[in-house]
Amino acid sequence: MIGFHPLASLGAEVSGVDLRAALDDATFALLHRGLVEHQVLFFRDQDVGPEHHLALARRFGEPVSHPAYPTVTGHPEINVLENTPEKPPKIDTWHTDMTFMEQPPLGSILRATVVPPSGGDTLWASLFGAWDALSDRLQRYLDGMTATHSFAHGFRHSLAEAGGWDRLGDAVRANPPVHHPVVRRHPVSGRKALFVNRLFTTHLDGVKESESDALLRFLFDHLETPEISCRFRWRPHSIAFWDNRSTLHRPVNDFWPAHRRMERITIAGDRPR
Repeated sequence: MIGFHPLASLGAEVSGVDLRAALDDATFALLHRGLVEHQVLFFRDQDVGPEHHLALARRFGEPVSHPAYPTVTGHPEINVLENTPEKPPKIDTWHTDMTFMEQPPLGSILRATVVPPSGGDTLWASLFGAWDALSDRLQRYLDGMTATHSFAHGFRHSLAEAGGWDRLGDAVRANPPVHHPVVRRHPVSGRKALFVNRLFTTHLDGVKESESDALLRFLFDHLETPEISCRFRWRPHSIAFWDNRSTLHRPVNDFWPAHRRMERITIAGDRPR
């Protein structure tokens, strides 16, 4: 029997399911409801292969690959996020995945294939909790506003490296800046979420630059408060599946120079509204 064991203000470990097996309709419905309610689901001891990973993702929607990361051989839908002594981590910023797209992902499924001896946890925070914790007055000000999100801004450090534009120039041109509501409604639950993030959001639209900068600094700090977050310690064969419409996350890069390898599938989503 499937069970959900909550971690904190968001997140739940799931028991009683084998992700190597195809999800029947009842199991899919339980996991879908659990994802919306808990925002991120964690699975332990799931010795799955790329084919199982892909089948799980496709049960929820179509995969969409990230243009900046390599993929698993034979599986272009699965991105590889790997760090070695020669390849240090580059992103340690809180973010919601791929908000530089017109239709950011529904969610992401991350599988641990190489886990460092210590460290390398991942943090998640609730965009619902961040919105709910704002004052009524600030909520009224923000509701209805839009903000600009940019691929080039999120990968500006990589672009500044030698050969950066050769590697990522096509992705920059394919992903011009987009505008999303600062407050989006979840398409399933209808709850409001504060939809900006430090990595990809460049400015609030229609206000002075100084006002935008000051308010975004406050909102980014507010989004990252511990009271609306949870922390997951990876073990071999662990999987995290998060709702990208209602969370942001951050890797903790305290493991380097140890080896860490993760495989991720990102699932296509809808236009924020």
